[in-house]
Amino acid sequence: MTYETSESQVVPEAGQTPRSRHRPRWIKVPEVTVCFWIIKVLCTTVGETAADLLNEKAGLGLTCVSVLMSALLAVVLVVQFRSSAYRPGVYWSVVALISVVGTLISDNLTDNMGVPLETSAAVFAIVLAVVFVVWYRRERTLSLRHIDTTSRESFYWLAVLFAFALGTAAGDLVSERIDLGYWLSAVLFAAAIAAVAIAHFALDLDAVWSFWIAYILTRPLGASFGDYLSQPTGDGGLGLGTVATGVLFLAVILGLVVHLSLTRRDVAEPEQATGHAA
Repeated sequence: MTYETSESQVVPEAGQTPRSRHRPRWIKVPEVTVCFWIIKVLCTTVGETAADLLNEKAGLGLTCVSVLMSALLAVVLVVQFRSSAYRPGVYWSVVALISVVGTLISDNLTDNMGVPLETSAAVFAIVLAVVFVVWYRRERTLSLRHIDTTSRESFYWLAVLFAFALGTAAGDLVSERIDLGYWLSAVLFAAAIAAVAIAHFALDLDAVWSFWIAYILTRPLGASFGDYLSQPTGDGGLGLGTVATGVLFLAVILGLVVHLSLTRRDVAEPEQATGHAA
């Protein structure tokens, strides 16, 4: 993923401390690889399964689950921000919890407040666009290879949160309007992601926007795939159950995270800020 833009803030004014001295040495997010997308999709299903178990089977209720998961996310985010470099276990724990919180934000608006999915999807899209505009105006880059300051990392996680919320609302809206069933819905969203990939590699669609569009689409893809495995056969699923599906996906996630921790294949090497942001 590349994004060309000028780094107008690299050279400090007279009397100021060079900004690079305040940067952590290492990039705080992983390289975007095949493993990245696999874990991202599986985190979506695990997150939604955990929320459903706590909400329905544990009887905590949507509001209580929202508060609990938001508090847990805050704790893990503190650990992530305090880390001086990308740590696969910490990073993917944040993603899994953000997937839960982003889903709960959308569900609260729809179920507790009665906000139509069309409205919530539009609001999340606007908020996400505002995050990108403010991020770029402040940092002069949206590059994932320059998530190397606290400010940029903050914008990154805000974008991830609202990308999950938008993906939830948009995915629910599509599933309600079209009603294709779990399997065909998963195929639809997978085809949309494939179209984005083709537009990027064959038609030079900007890498930053390609990444975030695909990131949004992986949320309903993961939900459709997880529902297909977990829901009863009478409802169009395979009947594995939410617990079995969640445990299966969690095992795969843990295996991949351990693999990445040992091989470090997704560790992005730091770059010198020279003229352009990769």
